[in-house]
Amino acid sequence: MLNYRHLHYFWVVAKEGGFARAAARLDMAVQTISAQVRELEKSLGHQLLKPAGRGVALTEAGQAAFARAEEIFQLGQQLPDEVREAASGPVARLAVGLSDGLSKLAAHDLLEPVLDTPRLRLVCHEGEVEQLLGELALHHLDLVLAGQAAPRNPNLRLSSELLVDAPVEWYGPAQWVGRSQREHFPQCLADLPVLLPTSHSALRLTLELWFDTLGLRPTVVGEFEDSALLAVFAARGLGVFPVSRLGADDIGLMRGLRLLGRSDGVKEEIHAIRSRRGQHHPLVQKILTAARAR
Repeated sequence: MLNYRHLHYFWVVAKEGGFARAAARLDMAVQTISAQVRELEKSLGHQLLKPAGRGVALTEAGQAAFARAEEIFQLGQQLPDEVREAASGPVARLAVGLSDGLSKLAAHDLLEPVLDTPRLRLVCHEGEVEQLLGELALHHLDLVLAGQAAPRNPNLRLSSELLVDAPVEWYGPAQWVGRSQREHFPQCLADLPVLLPTSHSALRLTLELWFDTLGLRPTVVGEFEDSALLAVFAARGLGVFPVSRLGADDIGLMRGLRLLGRSDGVKEEIHAIRSRRGQHHPLVQKILTAARAR
């Protein structure tokens, strides 16, 4: 049997970068921690740590052990909360992955049908699509919302569904959006400060192709990964910005933003990606049913 106490000492040493700092964090003697880590290395049959300056670094074997220890102790940190929630009554837990560059305003709109669920515990993770799909395959996530379909991989056993294919509109504060600008849209974008999503977003490439088709060279004054943050800066007067029709439903929360125009032929896609187990999650089903009804 693996000695998890020894594994915990190793994990802390690796996170702190040395035995002395780990000893201070654990309020233990350096010699005690060092001896316990050596016992772990002996039981696994491989050296996990090596000297590096005044501290230590992970060997290749140590990197593998640390990655697994990170998962183990992160789960352990969640255990008290989950036990407390289970004792106090059933909790409706939903873990959703949001891919980098996905419109957070649109994601909020898609998740809204379940937000009034009694005793809901919503957990949202953001990251690269490949990372999120791995978490989904391991059942750490119930649903992934991404700007692209899942790649074909029979080992992952995932299913994709195009959930949103929404037209893209442009908004901005009153100082940049008036009657003249609306009448001369989209050519007016060449004369306005423009805020855009970063290259993480599939929408960015689509917009750049649209600019090229129209011969537009807008002045980009800001780039944002988070569409909600982009809208905040726009509302403060920084410039005009694009958002999908779905996400625009939340634009009303930003005072002073006005509709400038619509990018004909430009749409933002959002795909719902599920594992086989996620297909039976009642909250996932509710989200998909609401989206299909649109």
